[in-house]
Amino acid sequence: MTDRHEGAAVRPLTLAWVSRHLEVGERVVRTEALHGGITAEMRRLTIGTRDGGTRDLVLRTFVDVEHAEDWLTREAGALTLLTGTDIPAPGLVAVDPTAAHCAYPSLLMTHLAGRTVLDDEGLEARVPLLARQLVAIHAVRPAEQPRGYVAWSTADSIVTPKGADAAAWAAATDVIRRPAPPYEGRFLHRDFHPGNVLFDVPPPGPAGPRITGVVDWAVTSWGPADLDVAHCSTNLALLHGPAWGLRFAEAYEAAGGILAAAASERLYWQVRDGLACSEEVQLVAQPWREAGRTELTTRAVEERLDAYVTALMDTLG
Repeated sequence: MTDRHEGAAVRPLTLAWVSRHLEVGERVVRTEALHGGITAEMRRLTIGTRDGGTRDLVLRTFVDVEHAEDWLTREAGALTLLTGTDIPAPGLVAVDPTAAHCAYPSLLMTHLAGRTVLDDEGLEARVPLLARQLVAIHAVRPAEQPRGYVAWSTADSIVTPKGADAAAWAAATDVIRRPAPPYEGRFLHRDFHPGNVLFDVPPPGPAGPRITGVVDWAVTSWGPADLDVAHCSTNLALLHGPAWGLRFAEAYEAAGGILAAAASERLYWQVRDGLACSEEVQLVAQPWREAGRTELTTRAVEERLDAYVTALMDTLG
């Protein structure tokens, strides 16, 4: 077995577990570290098949992560739920959420074609695709309702960036001190953003980009569609500029999605997600830089977050 990148090696106990879930006569012949995740180690495993060919699987491992059992259990449930639907999610092969057999809690799944695309170029064509995909996710009706969403911040945990518009941030923080607005529950991905969507982007020509996969289903939840839209909006604002964050809600509605009717209710969800990001700007920006967006320093992302929060308050406040 060969490792293509430093850190790609699979721990022996985990490798033995993976091997038990392969077809007779198959073996792992190559491993490759996948970059872009924040909390999990991701590896592509090339499997040698009996006929001399290969196929790929993906191994997701949480090392010393507090919520690993919960996240892997939820992800396994989501992948099982989505099997046979139009949602392009990976197929579940095996899961060991408590590390009963692996070195650390792990999940084995099928590998999807495509790649994440974080460049500004071509964004105009990708945003409607993201919106349509999210509408389709929200249309899933699980037989068993997932657990309710968990807010990722409180008004007291917000970290106002240096040099930010203090008045706008104070007003935004006051917004999320209010009780959450009433909502109609939907099946949420809960971490839907460009970094968790795979695209096939052909060379310039009549065929445009298409989505080939949606990954990272570890925090699937039940809650308002506005919350998923807000999370993608925040990521678009930080990756591509505040205007794109504001445009995503419009794209979602144009794709047939339904959001809160009142501007004040939309503001609550949009601001809640934007402010939550203030606590982990460095963690959010690092994988983007590793993917080639080297200009997105922590400071640059903080400045975009400030501009986005201010724009939300000006537009919906």
